[in-house]
Amino acid sequence: MAPFVSGLRARGVTATAIDLPKRKAEDAVPAFHLVVPSAADVAVGGHSYGGRVASLAAAEPDAPYAALVLFSYPLHPPGGRERTDARIAHWPDIRCPVLLLSGESDPFATIDLLRAAVGKLPNAELVTYPRLGHTLKPVLDDALDRVAAFLLGIAAD
Repeated sequence: MAPFVSGLRARGVTATAIDLPKRKAEDAVPAFHLVVPSAADVAVGGHSYGGRVASLAAAEPDAPYAALVLFSYPLHPPGGRERTDARIAHWPDIRCPVLLLSGESDPFATIDLLRAAVGKLPNAELVTYPRLGHTLKPVLDDALDRVAAFLLGIAAD
């Protein structure tokens, strides 16, 4: 996450990365809460597994977060499209604005399923990048420009 954090900081966004235990995402949410401030001016998010954990935290009934940013959300394991519904069951409970950024060739998020799933989020924007898989590094500058504009726009509201 270092290039993401430094890139956001260079764009005027306060950003930090955290280490999460590698286990089922639902079981990592308590560790997330130990290090992430629970405040209305905090945006949360992450890449892949980290984004899934952040999304679960943002879906909790008392979640105060200002926004959620999901880089390459793992909608399903490669070849496991049937697991999509389980991985997004909590999405309708996310009340903050959500920005999703994903490669259109991501084996963890088949693009047709991702586009359909975004409709389950009450307030979401999806940005996709052709020919990219589960990384956004080739388009990191554009992705971070979009994230900064999204977050700074929310802060101005």
